[in-house]
Amino acid sequence: MKTLYLMRHAKSSWSFDDLSDQERPLNDRGRDDAPHMGRALAARSIQLDLLVSSPAVRAMSTASLVAKEISYPHDRIQVIEGIYGAEVAGLLAIVRQLPDAAASVLMVAHNNTLTEFVNLLSPNQMPELPTSAIVCLKFNTEHWAKLDRANAEFYFYDYPKNN
Repeated sequence: MKTLYLMRHAKSSWSFDDLSDQERPLNDRGRDDAPHMGRALAARSIQLDLLVSSPAVRAMSTASLVAKEISYPHDRIQVIEGIYGAEVAGLLAIVRQLPDAAASVLMVAHNNTLTEFVNLLSPNQMPELPTSAIVCLKFNTEHWAKLDRANAEFYFYDYPKNN
């Protein structure tokens, strides 16, 4: 069984015109929502084998704030360059290449691709994911390479305003 948590990065700031898109930081709401969602995962006793993130500052910040709340070591967060700017097929390729030794993985990524990716894999169709939203899918397989909607089970959907 594989468990995949898909998280949209927390709310970012548009206040810095001199920064590139990848360099945009979280805004105040994002800095509040990311740890809030980390605590929501901790309340579910979530134990991750792997946490992967886009290299964008807002995604890495989200991953770091969540990791702190679930006691996941910051130095074990894996940055995957291809997550930033990926299309759905790109995210699928990344997930299918995850190490099989990791049974439980959280990926922090970007919309609109993330919502489309969730809807590709989930038996339950989802609306557009708000910032900091997390969808959990479980797959009846031992290999990430065999991940597919046909072996997927929708487990939960959570977001900051849901709590």
